[in-house]
Amino acid sequence: MPNIQTRQISIERFSITSSQPFEKIIAGIEREIGHPEMATFSKRIAEARTMTALESTVQEAIGPSGLMEFVRFDIGAVLRKQQGAKARKSMRFLIGNPLVMKEMAKHVPDAASYAPVTVLIDERDDGVHLSYDRMASFLAPYGSAQALKVAQDLDAKIEALLQKVAS
Repeated sequence: MPNIQTRQISIERFSITSSQPFEKIIAGIEREIGHPEMATFSKRIAEARTMTALESTVQEAIGPSGLMEFVRFDIGAVLRKQQGAKARKSMRFLIGNPLVMKEMAKHVPDAASYAPVTVLIDERDDGVHLSYDRMASFLAPYGSAQALKVAQDLDAKIEALLQKVAS
């Protein structure tokens, strides 16, 4: 019989509202994060024989922020199918750094289910919202000081990125 557990996690959402145009914010995100071709990146990760080779592959893939894009979802395109041109613009990015994920997951295996992280860029009546659920809030209930420190550093990196592109 399997061992079934449920854990309640309280999430902290970091959010900035910017008066900058949606397109300018997206361009800023694109400029600051790496955009590896994921099939090639995955193959190189799988073929890496040493930690040095793995680290080199990741370093080549990340952008100035130390982060890379894994995938993006144009939520606005889906909304436009029903609402037409008046639909708000909304883009969800999954971003992160595999080396950071490794450091969290070696202390808290469940950390791998939270990384890469989601950043939502969403146009609303009061401006463009840049939102992110803090990794430290996901990992705090697990009680690992080591994983929490890595998560807090990641949170600071992502929040600095969002503040930079929102200005």
